[in-house]
Amino acid sequence: MIQLSRRTLFGASAAAAATLASRRVFAQVAAPAAASGPFTLPPLGYGFDANEPHIDAMTMMIHHDRHHAAYVANLNAAVKDQSQVAALPLQTILSKLGEMPETIRTVLRNSGGGHANHTMFWTVMGGKGGAPIGELAAAITRDFDGLDKLQAAFNRTGAGVFGSGWVFVTVTKDGKLALVARPNQDTPLMDGATVLFGNDVWEHAYYLKYQNRRPDYLAAWWNVLDWRAIGSRYAAAKAGTLTI
Repeated sequence: MIQLSRRTLFGASAAAAATLASRRVFAQVAAPAAASGPFTLPPLGYGFDANEPHIDAMTMMIHHDRHHAAYVANLNAAVKDQSQVAALPLQTILSKLGEMPETIRTVLRNSGGGHANHTMFWTVMGGKGGAPIGELAAAITRDFDGLDKLQAAFNRTGAGVFGSGWVFVTVTKDGKLALVARPNQDTPLMDGATVLFGNDVWEHAYYLKYQNRRPDYLAAWWNVLDWRAIGSRYAAAKAGTLTI
C-alpha cells in the first residue's frame, strides 16, 4: 500500500482546493454593469469555452466581460450629455467622426470603434471552422484566389500589425472583398467601408494562451470561425442591411 506523507497530502489538498476555488470564482464572474445609455454589451451567443482549445475560456471571459464592457461603459459616459450624438447609430458616429464634438471625439474613436469591432468579432466566432460555401466561397475565390491564399495573406497582415490593432476583410455592396489592417480600435467603418469579418490582434485577445506567439493565434483562429454567420453577413452587405 502506498504511504503518503503529510506534506504530499497537504499539497494535493491545497491544489484541489485552489482548483475548486478558481472554478467557483470563474463560474460566478459576471459582466460589470456598464454606464446606462444607448449602447449595450451584446451577449456572446455561446459559452466562454465554445472556442476551446484554440481560444481559452478565461481569455474569452476577460475579453468580453471586461475589455468590451469597458468600451461600452466609456462610450455611454461620453454621450451622456450629448443627446444628439447618443441618438445616432454607432456606424453613423464612426463614419462621421470629424463632425462629432471635439471634446468627445477621441473617446468615440477608441471606445466606439472598440464596441463596433468586438460586436462583429463575437458574431463571427463560436463555430468549427471549415470553409465557406455558396456566394461567399465564390467571392473569396474571385478576389483572393481561394481560401488558402486569403488565410495566408490575412495571417501575414495580422502578424505585421505593429502594436495593437485589427485585420479585416471588407465587403462592398456588389460583394467585392478586400483585406485591410487598422491600428488600435480603428475600423473601416470610419472610412465608410463595411466589415465582413476581422480578427483582434491586441495582446488581450491571445496572450494568456499564446504569449508573444501572435502568428500561432492567427493560424488557430480560423478553427473557431462560424462561416454560416459570415455568409449571412455577406448576404446582408449585398442587401445593404449590414451595419457593424
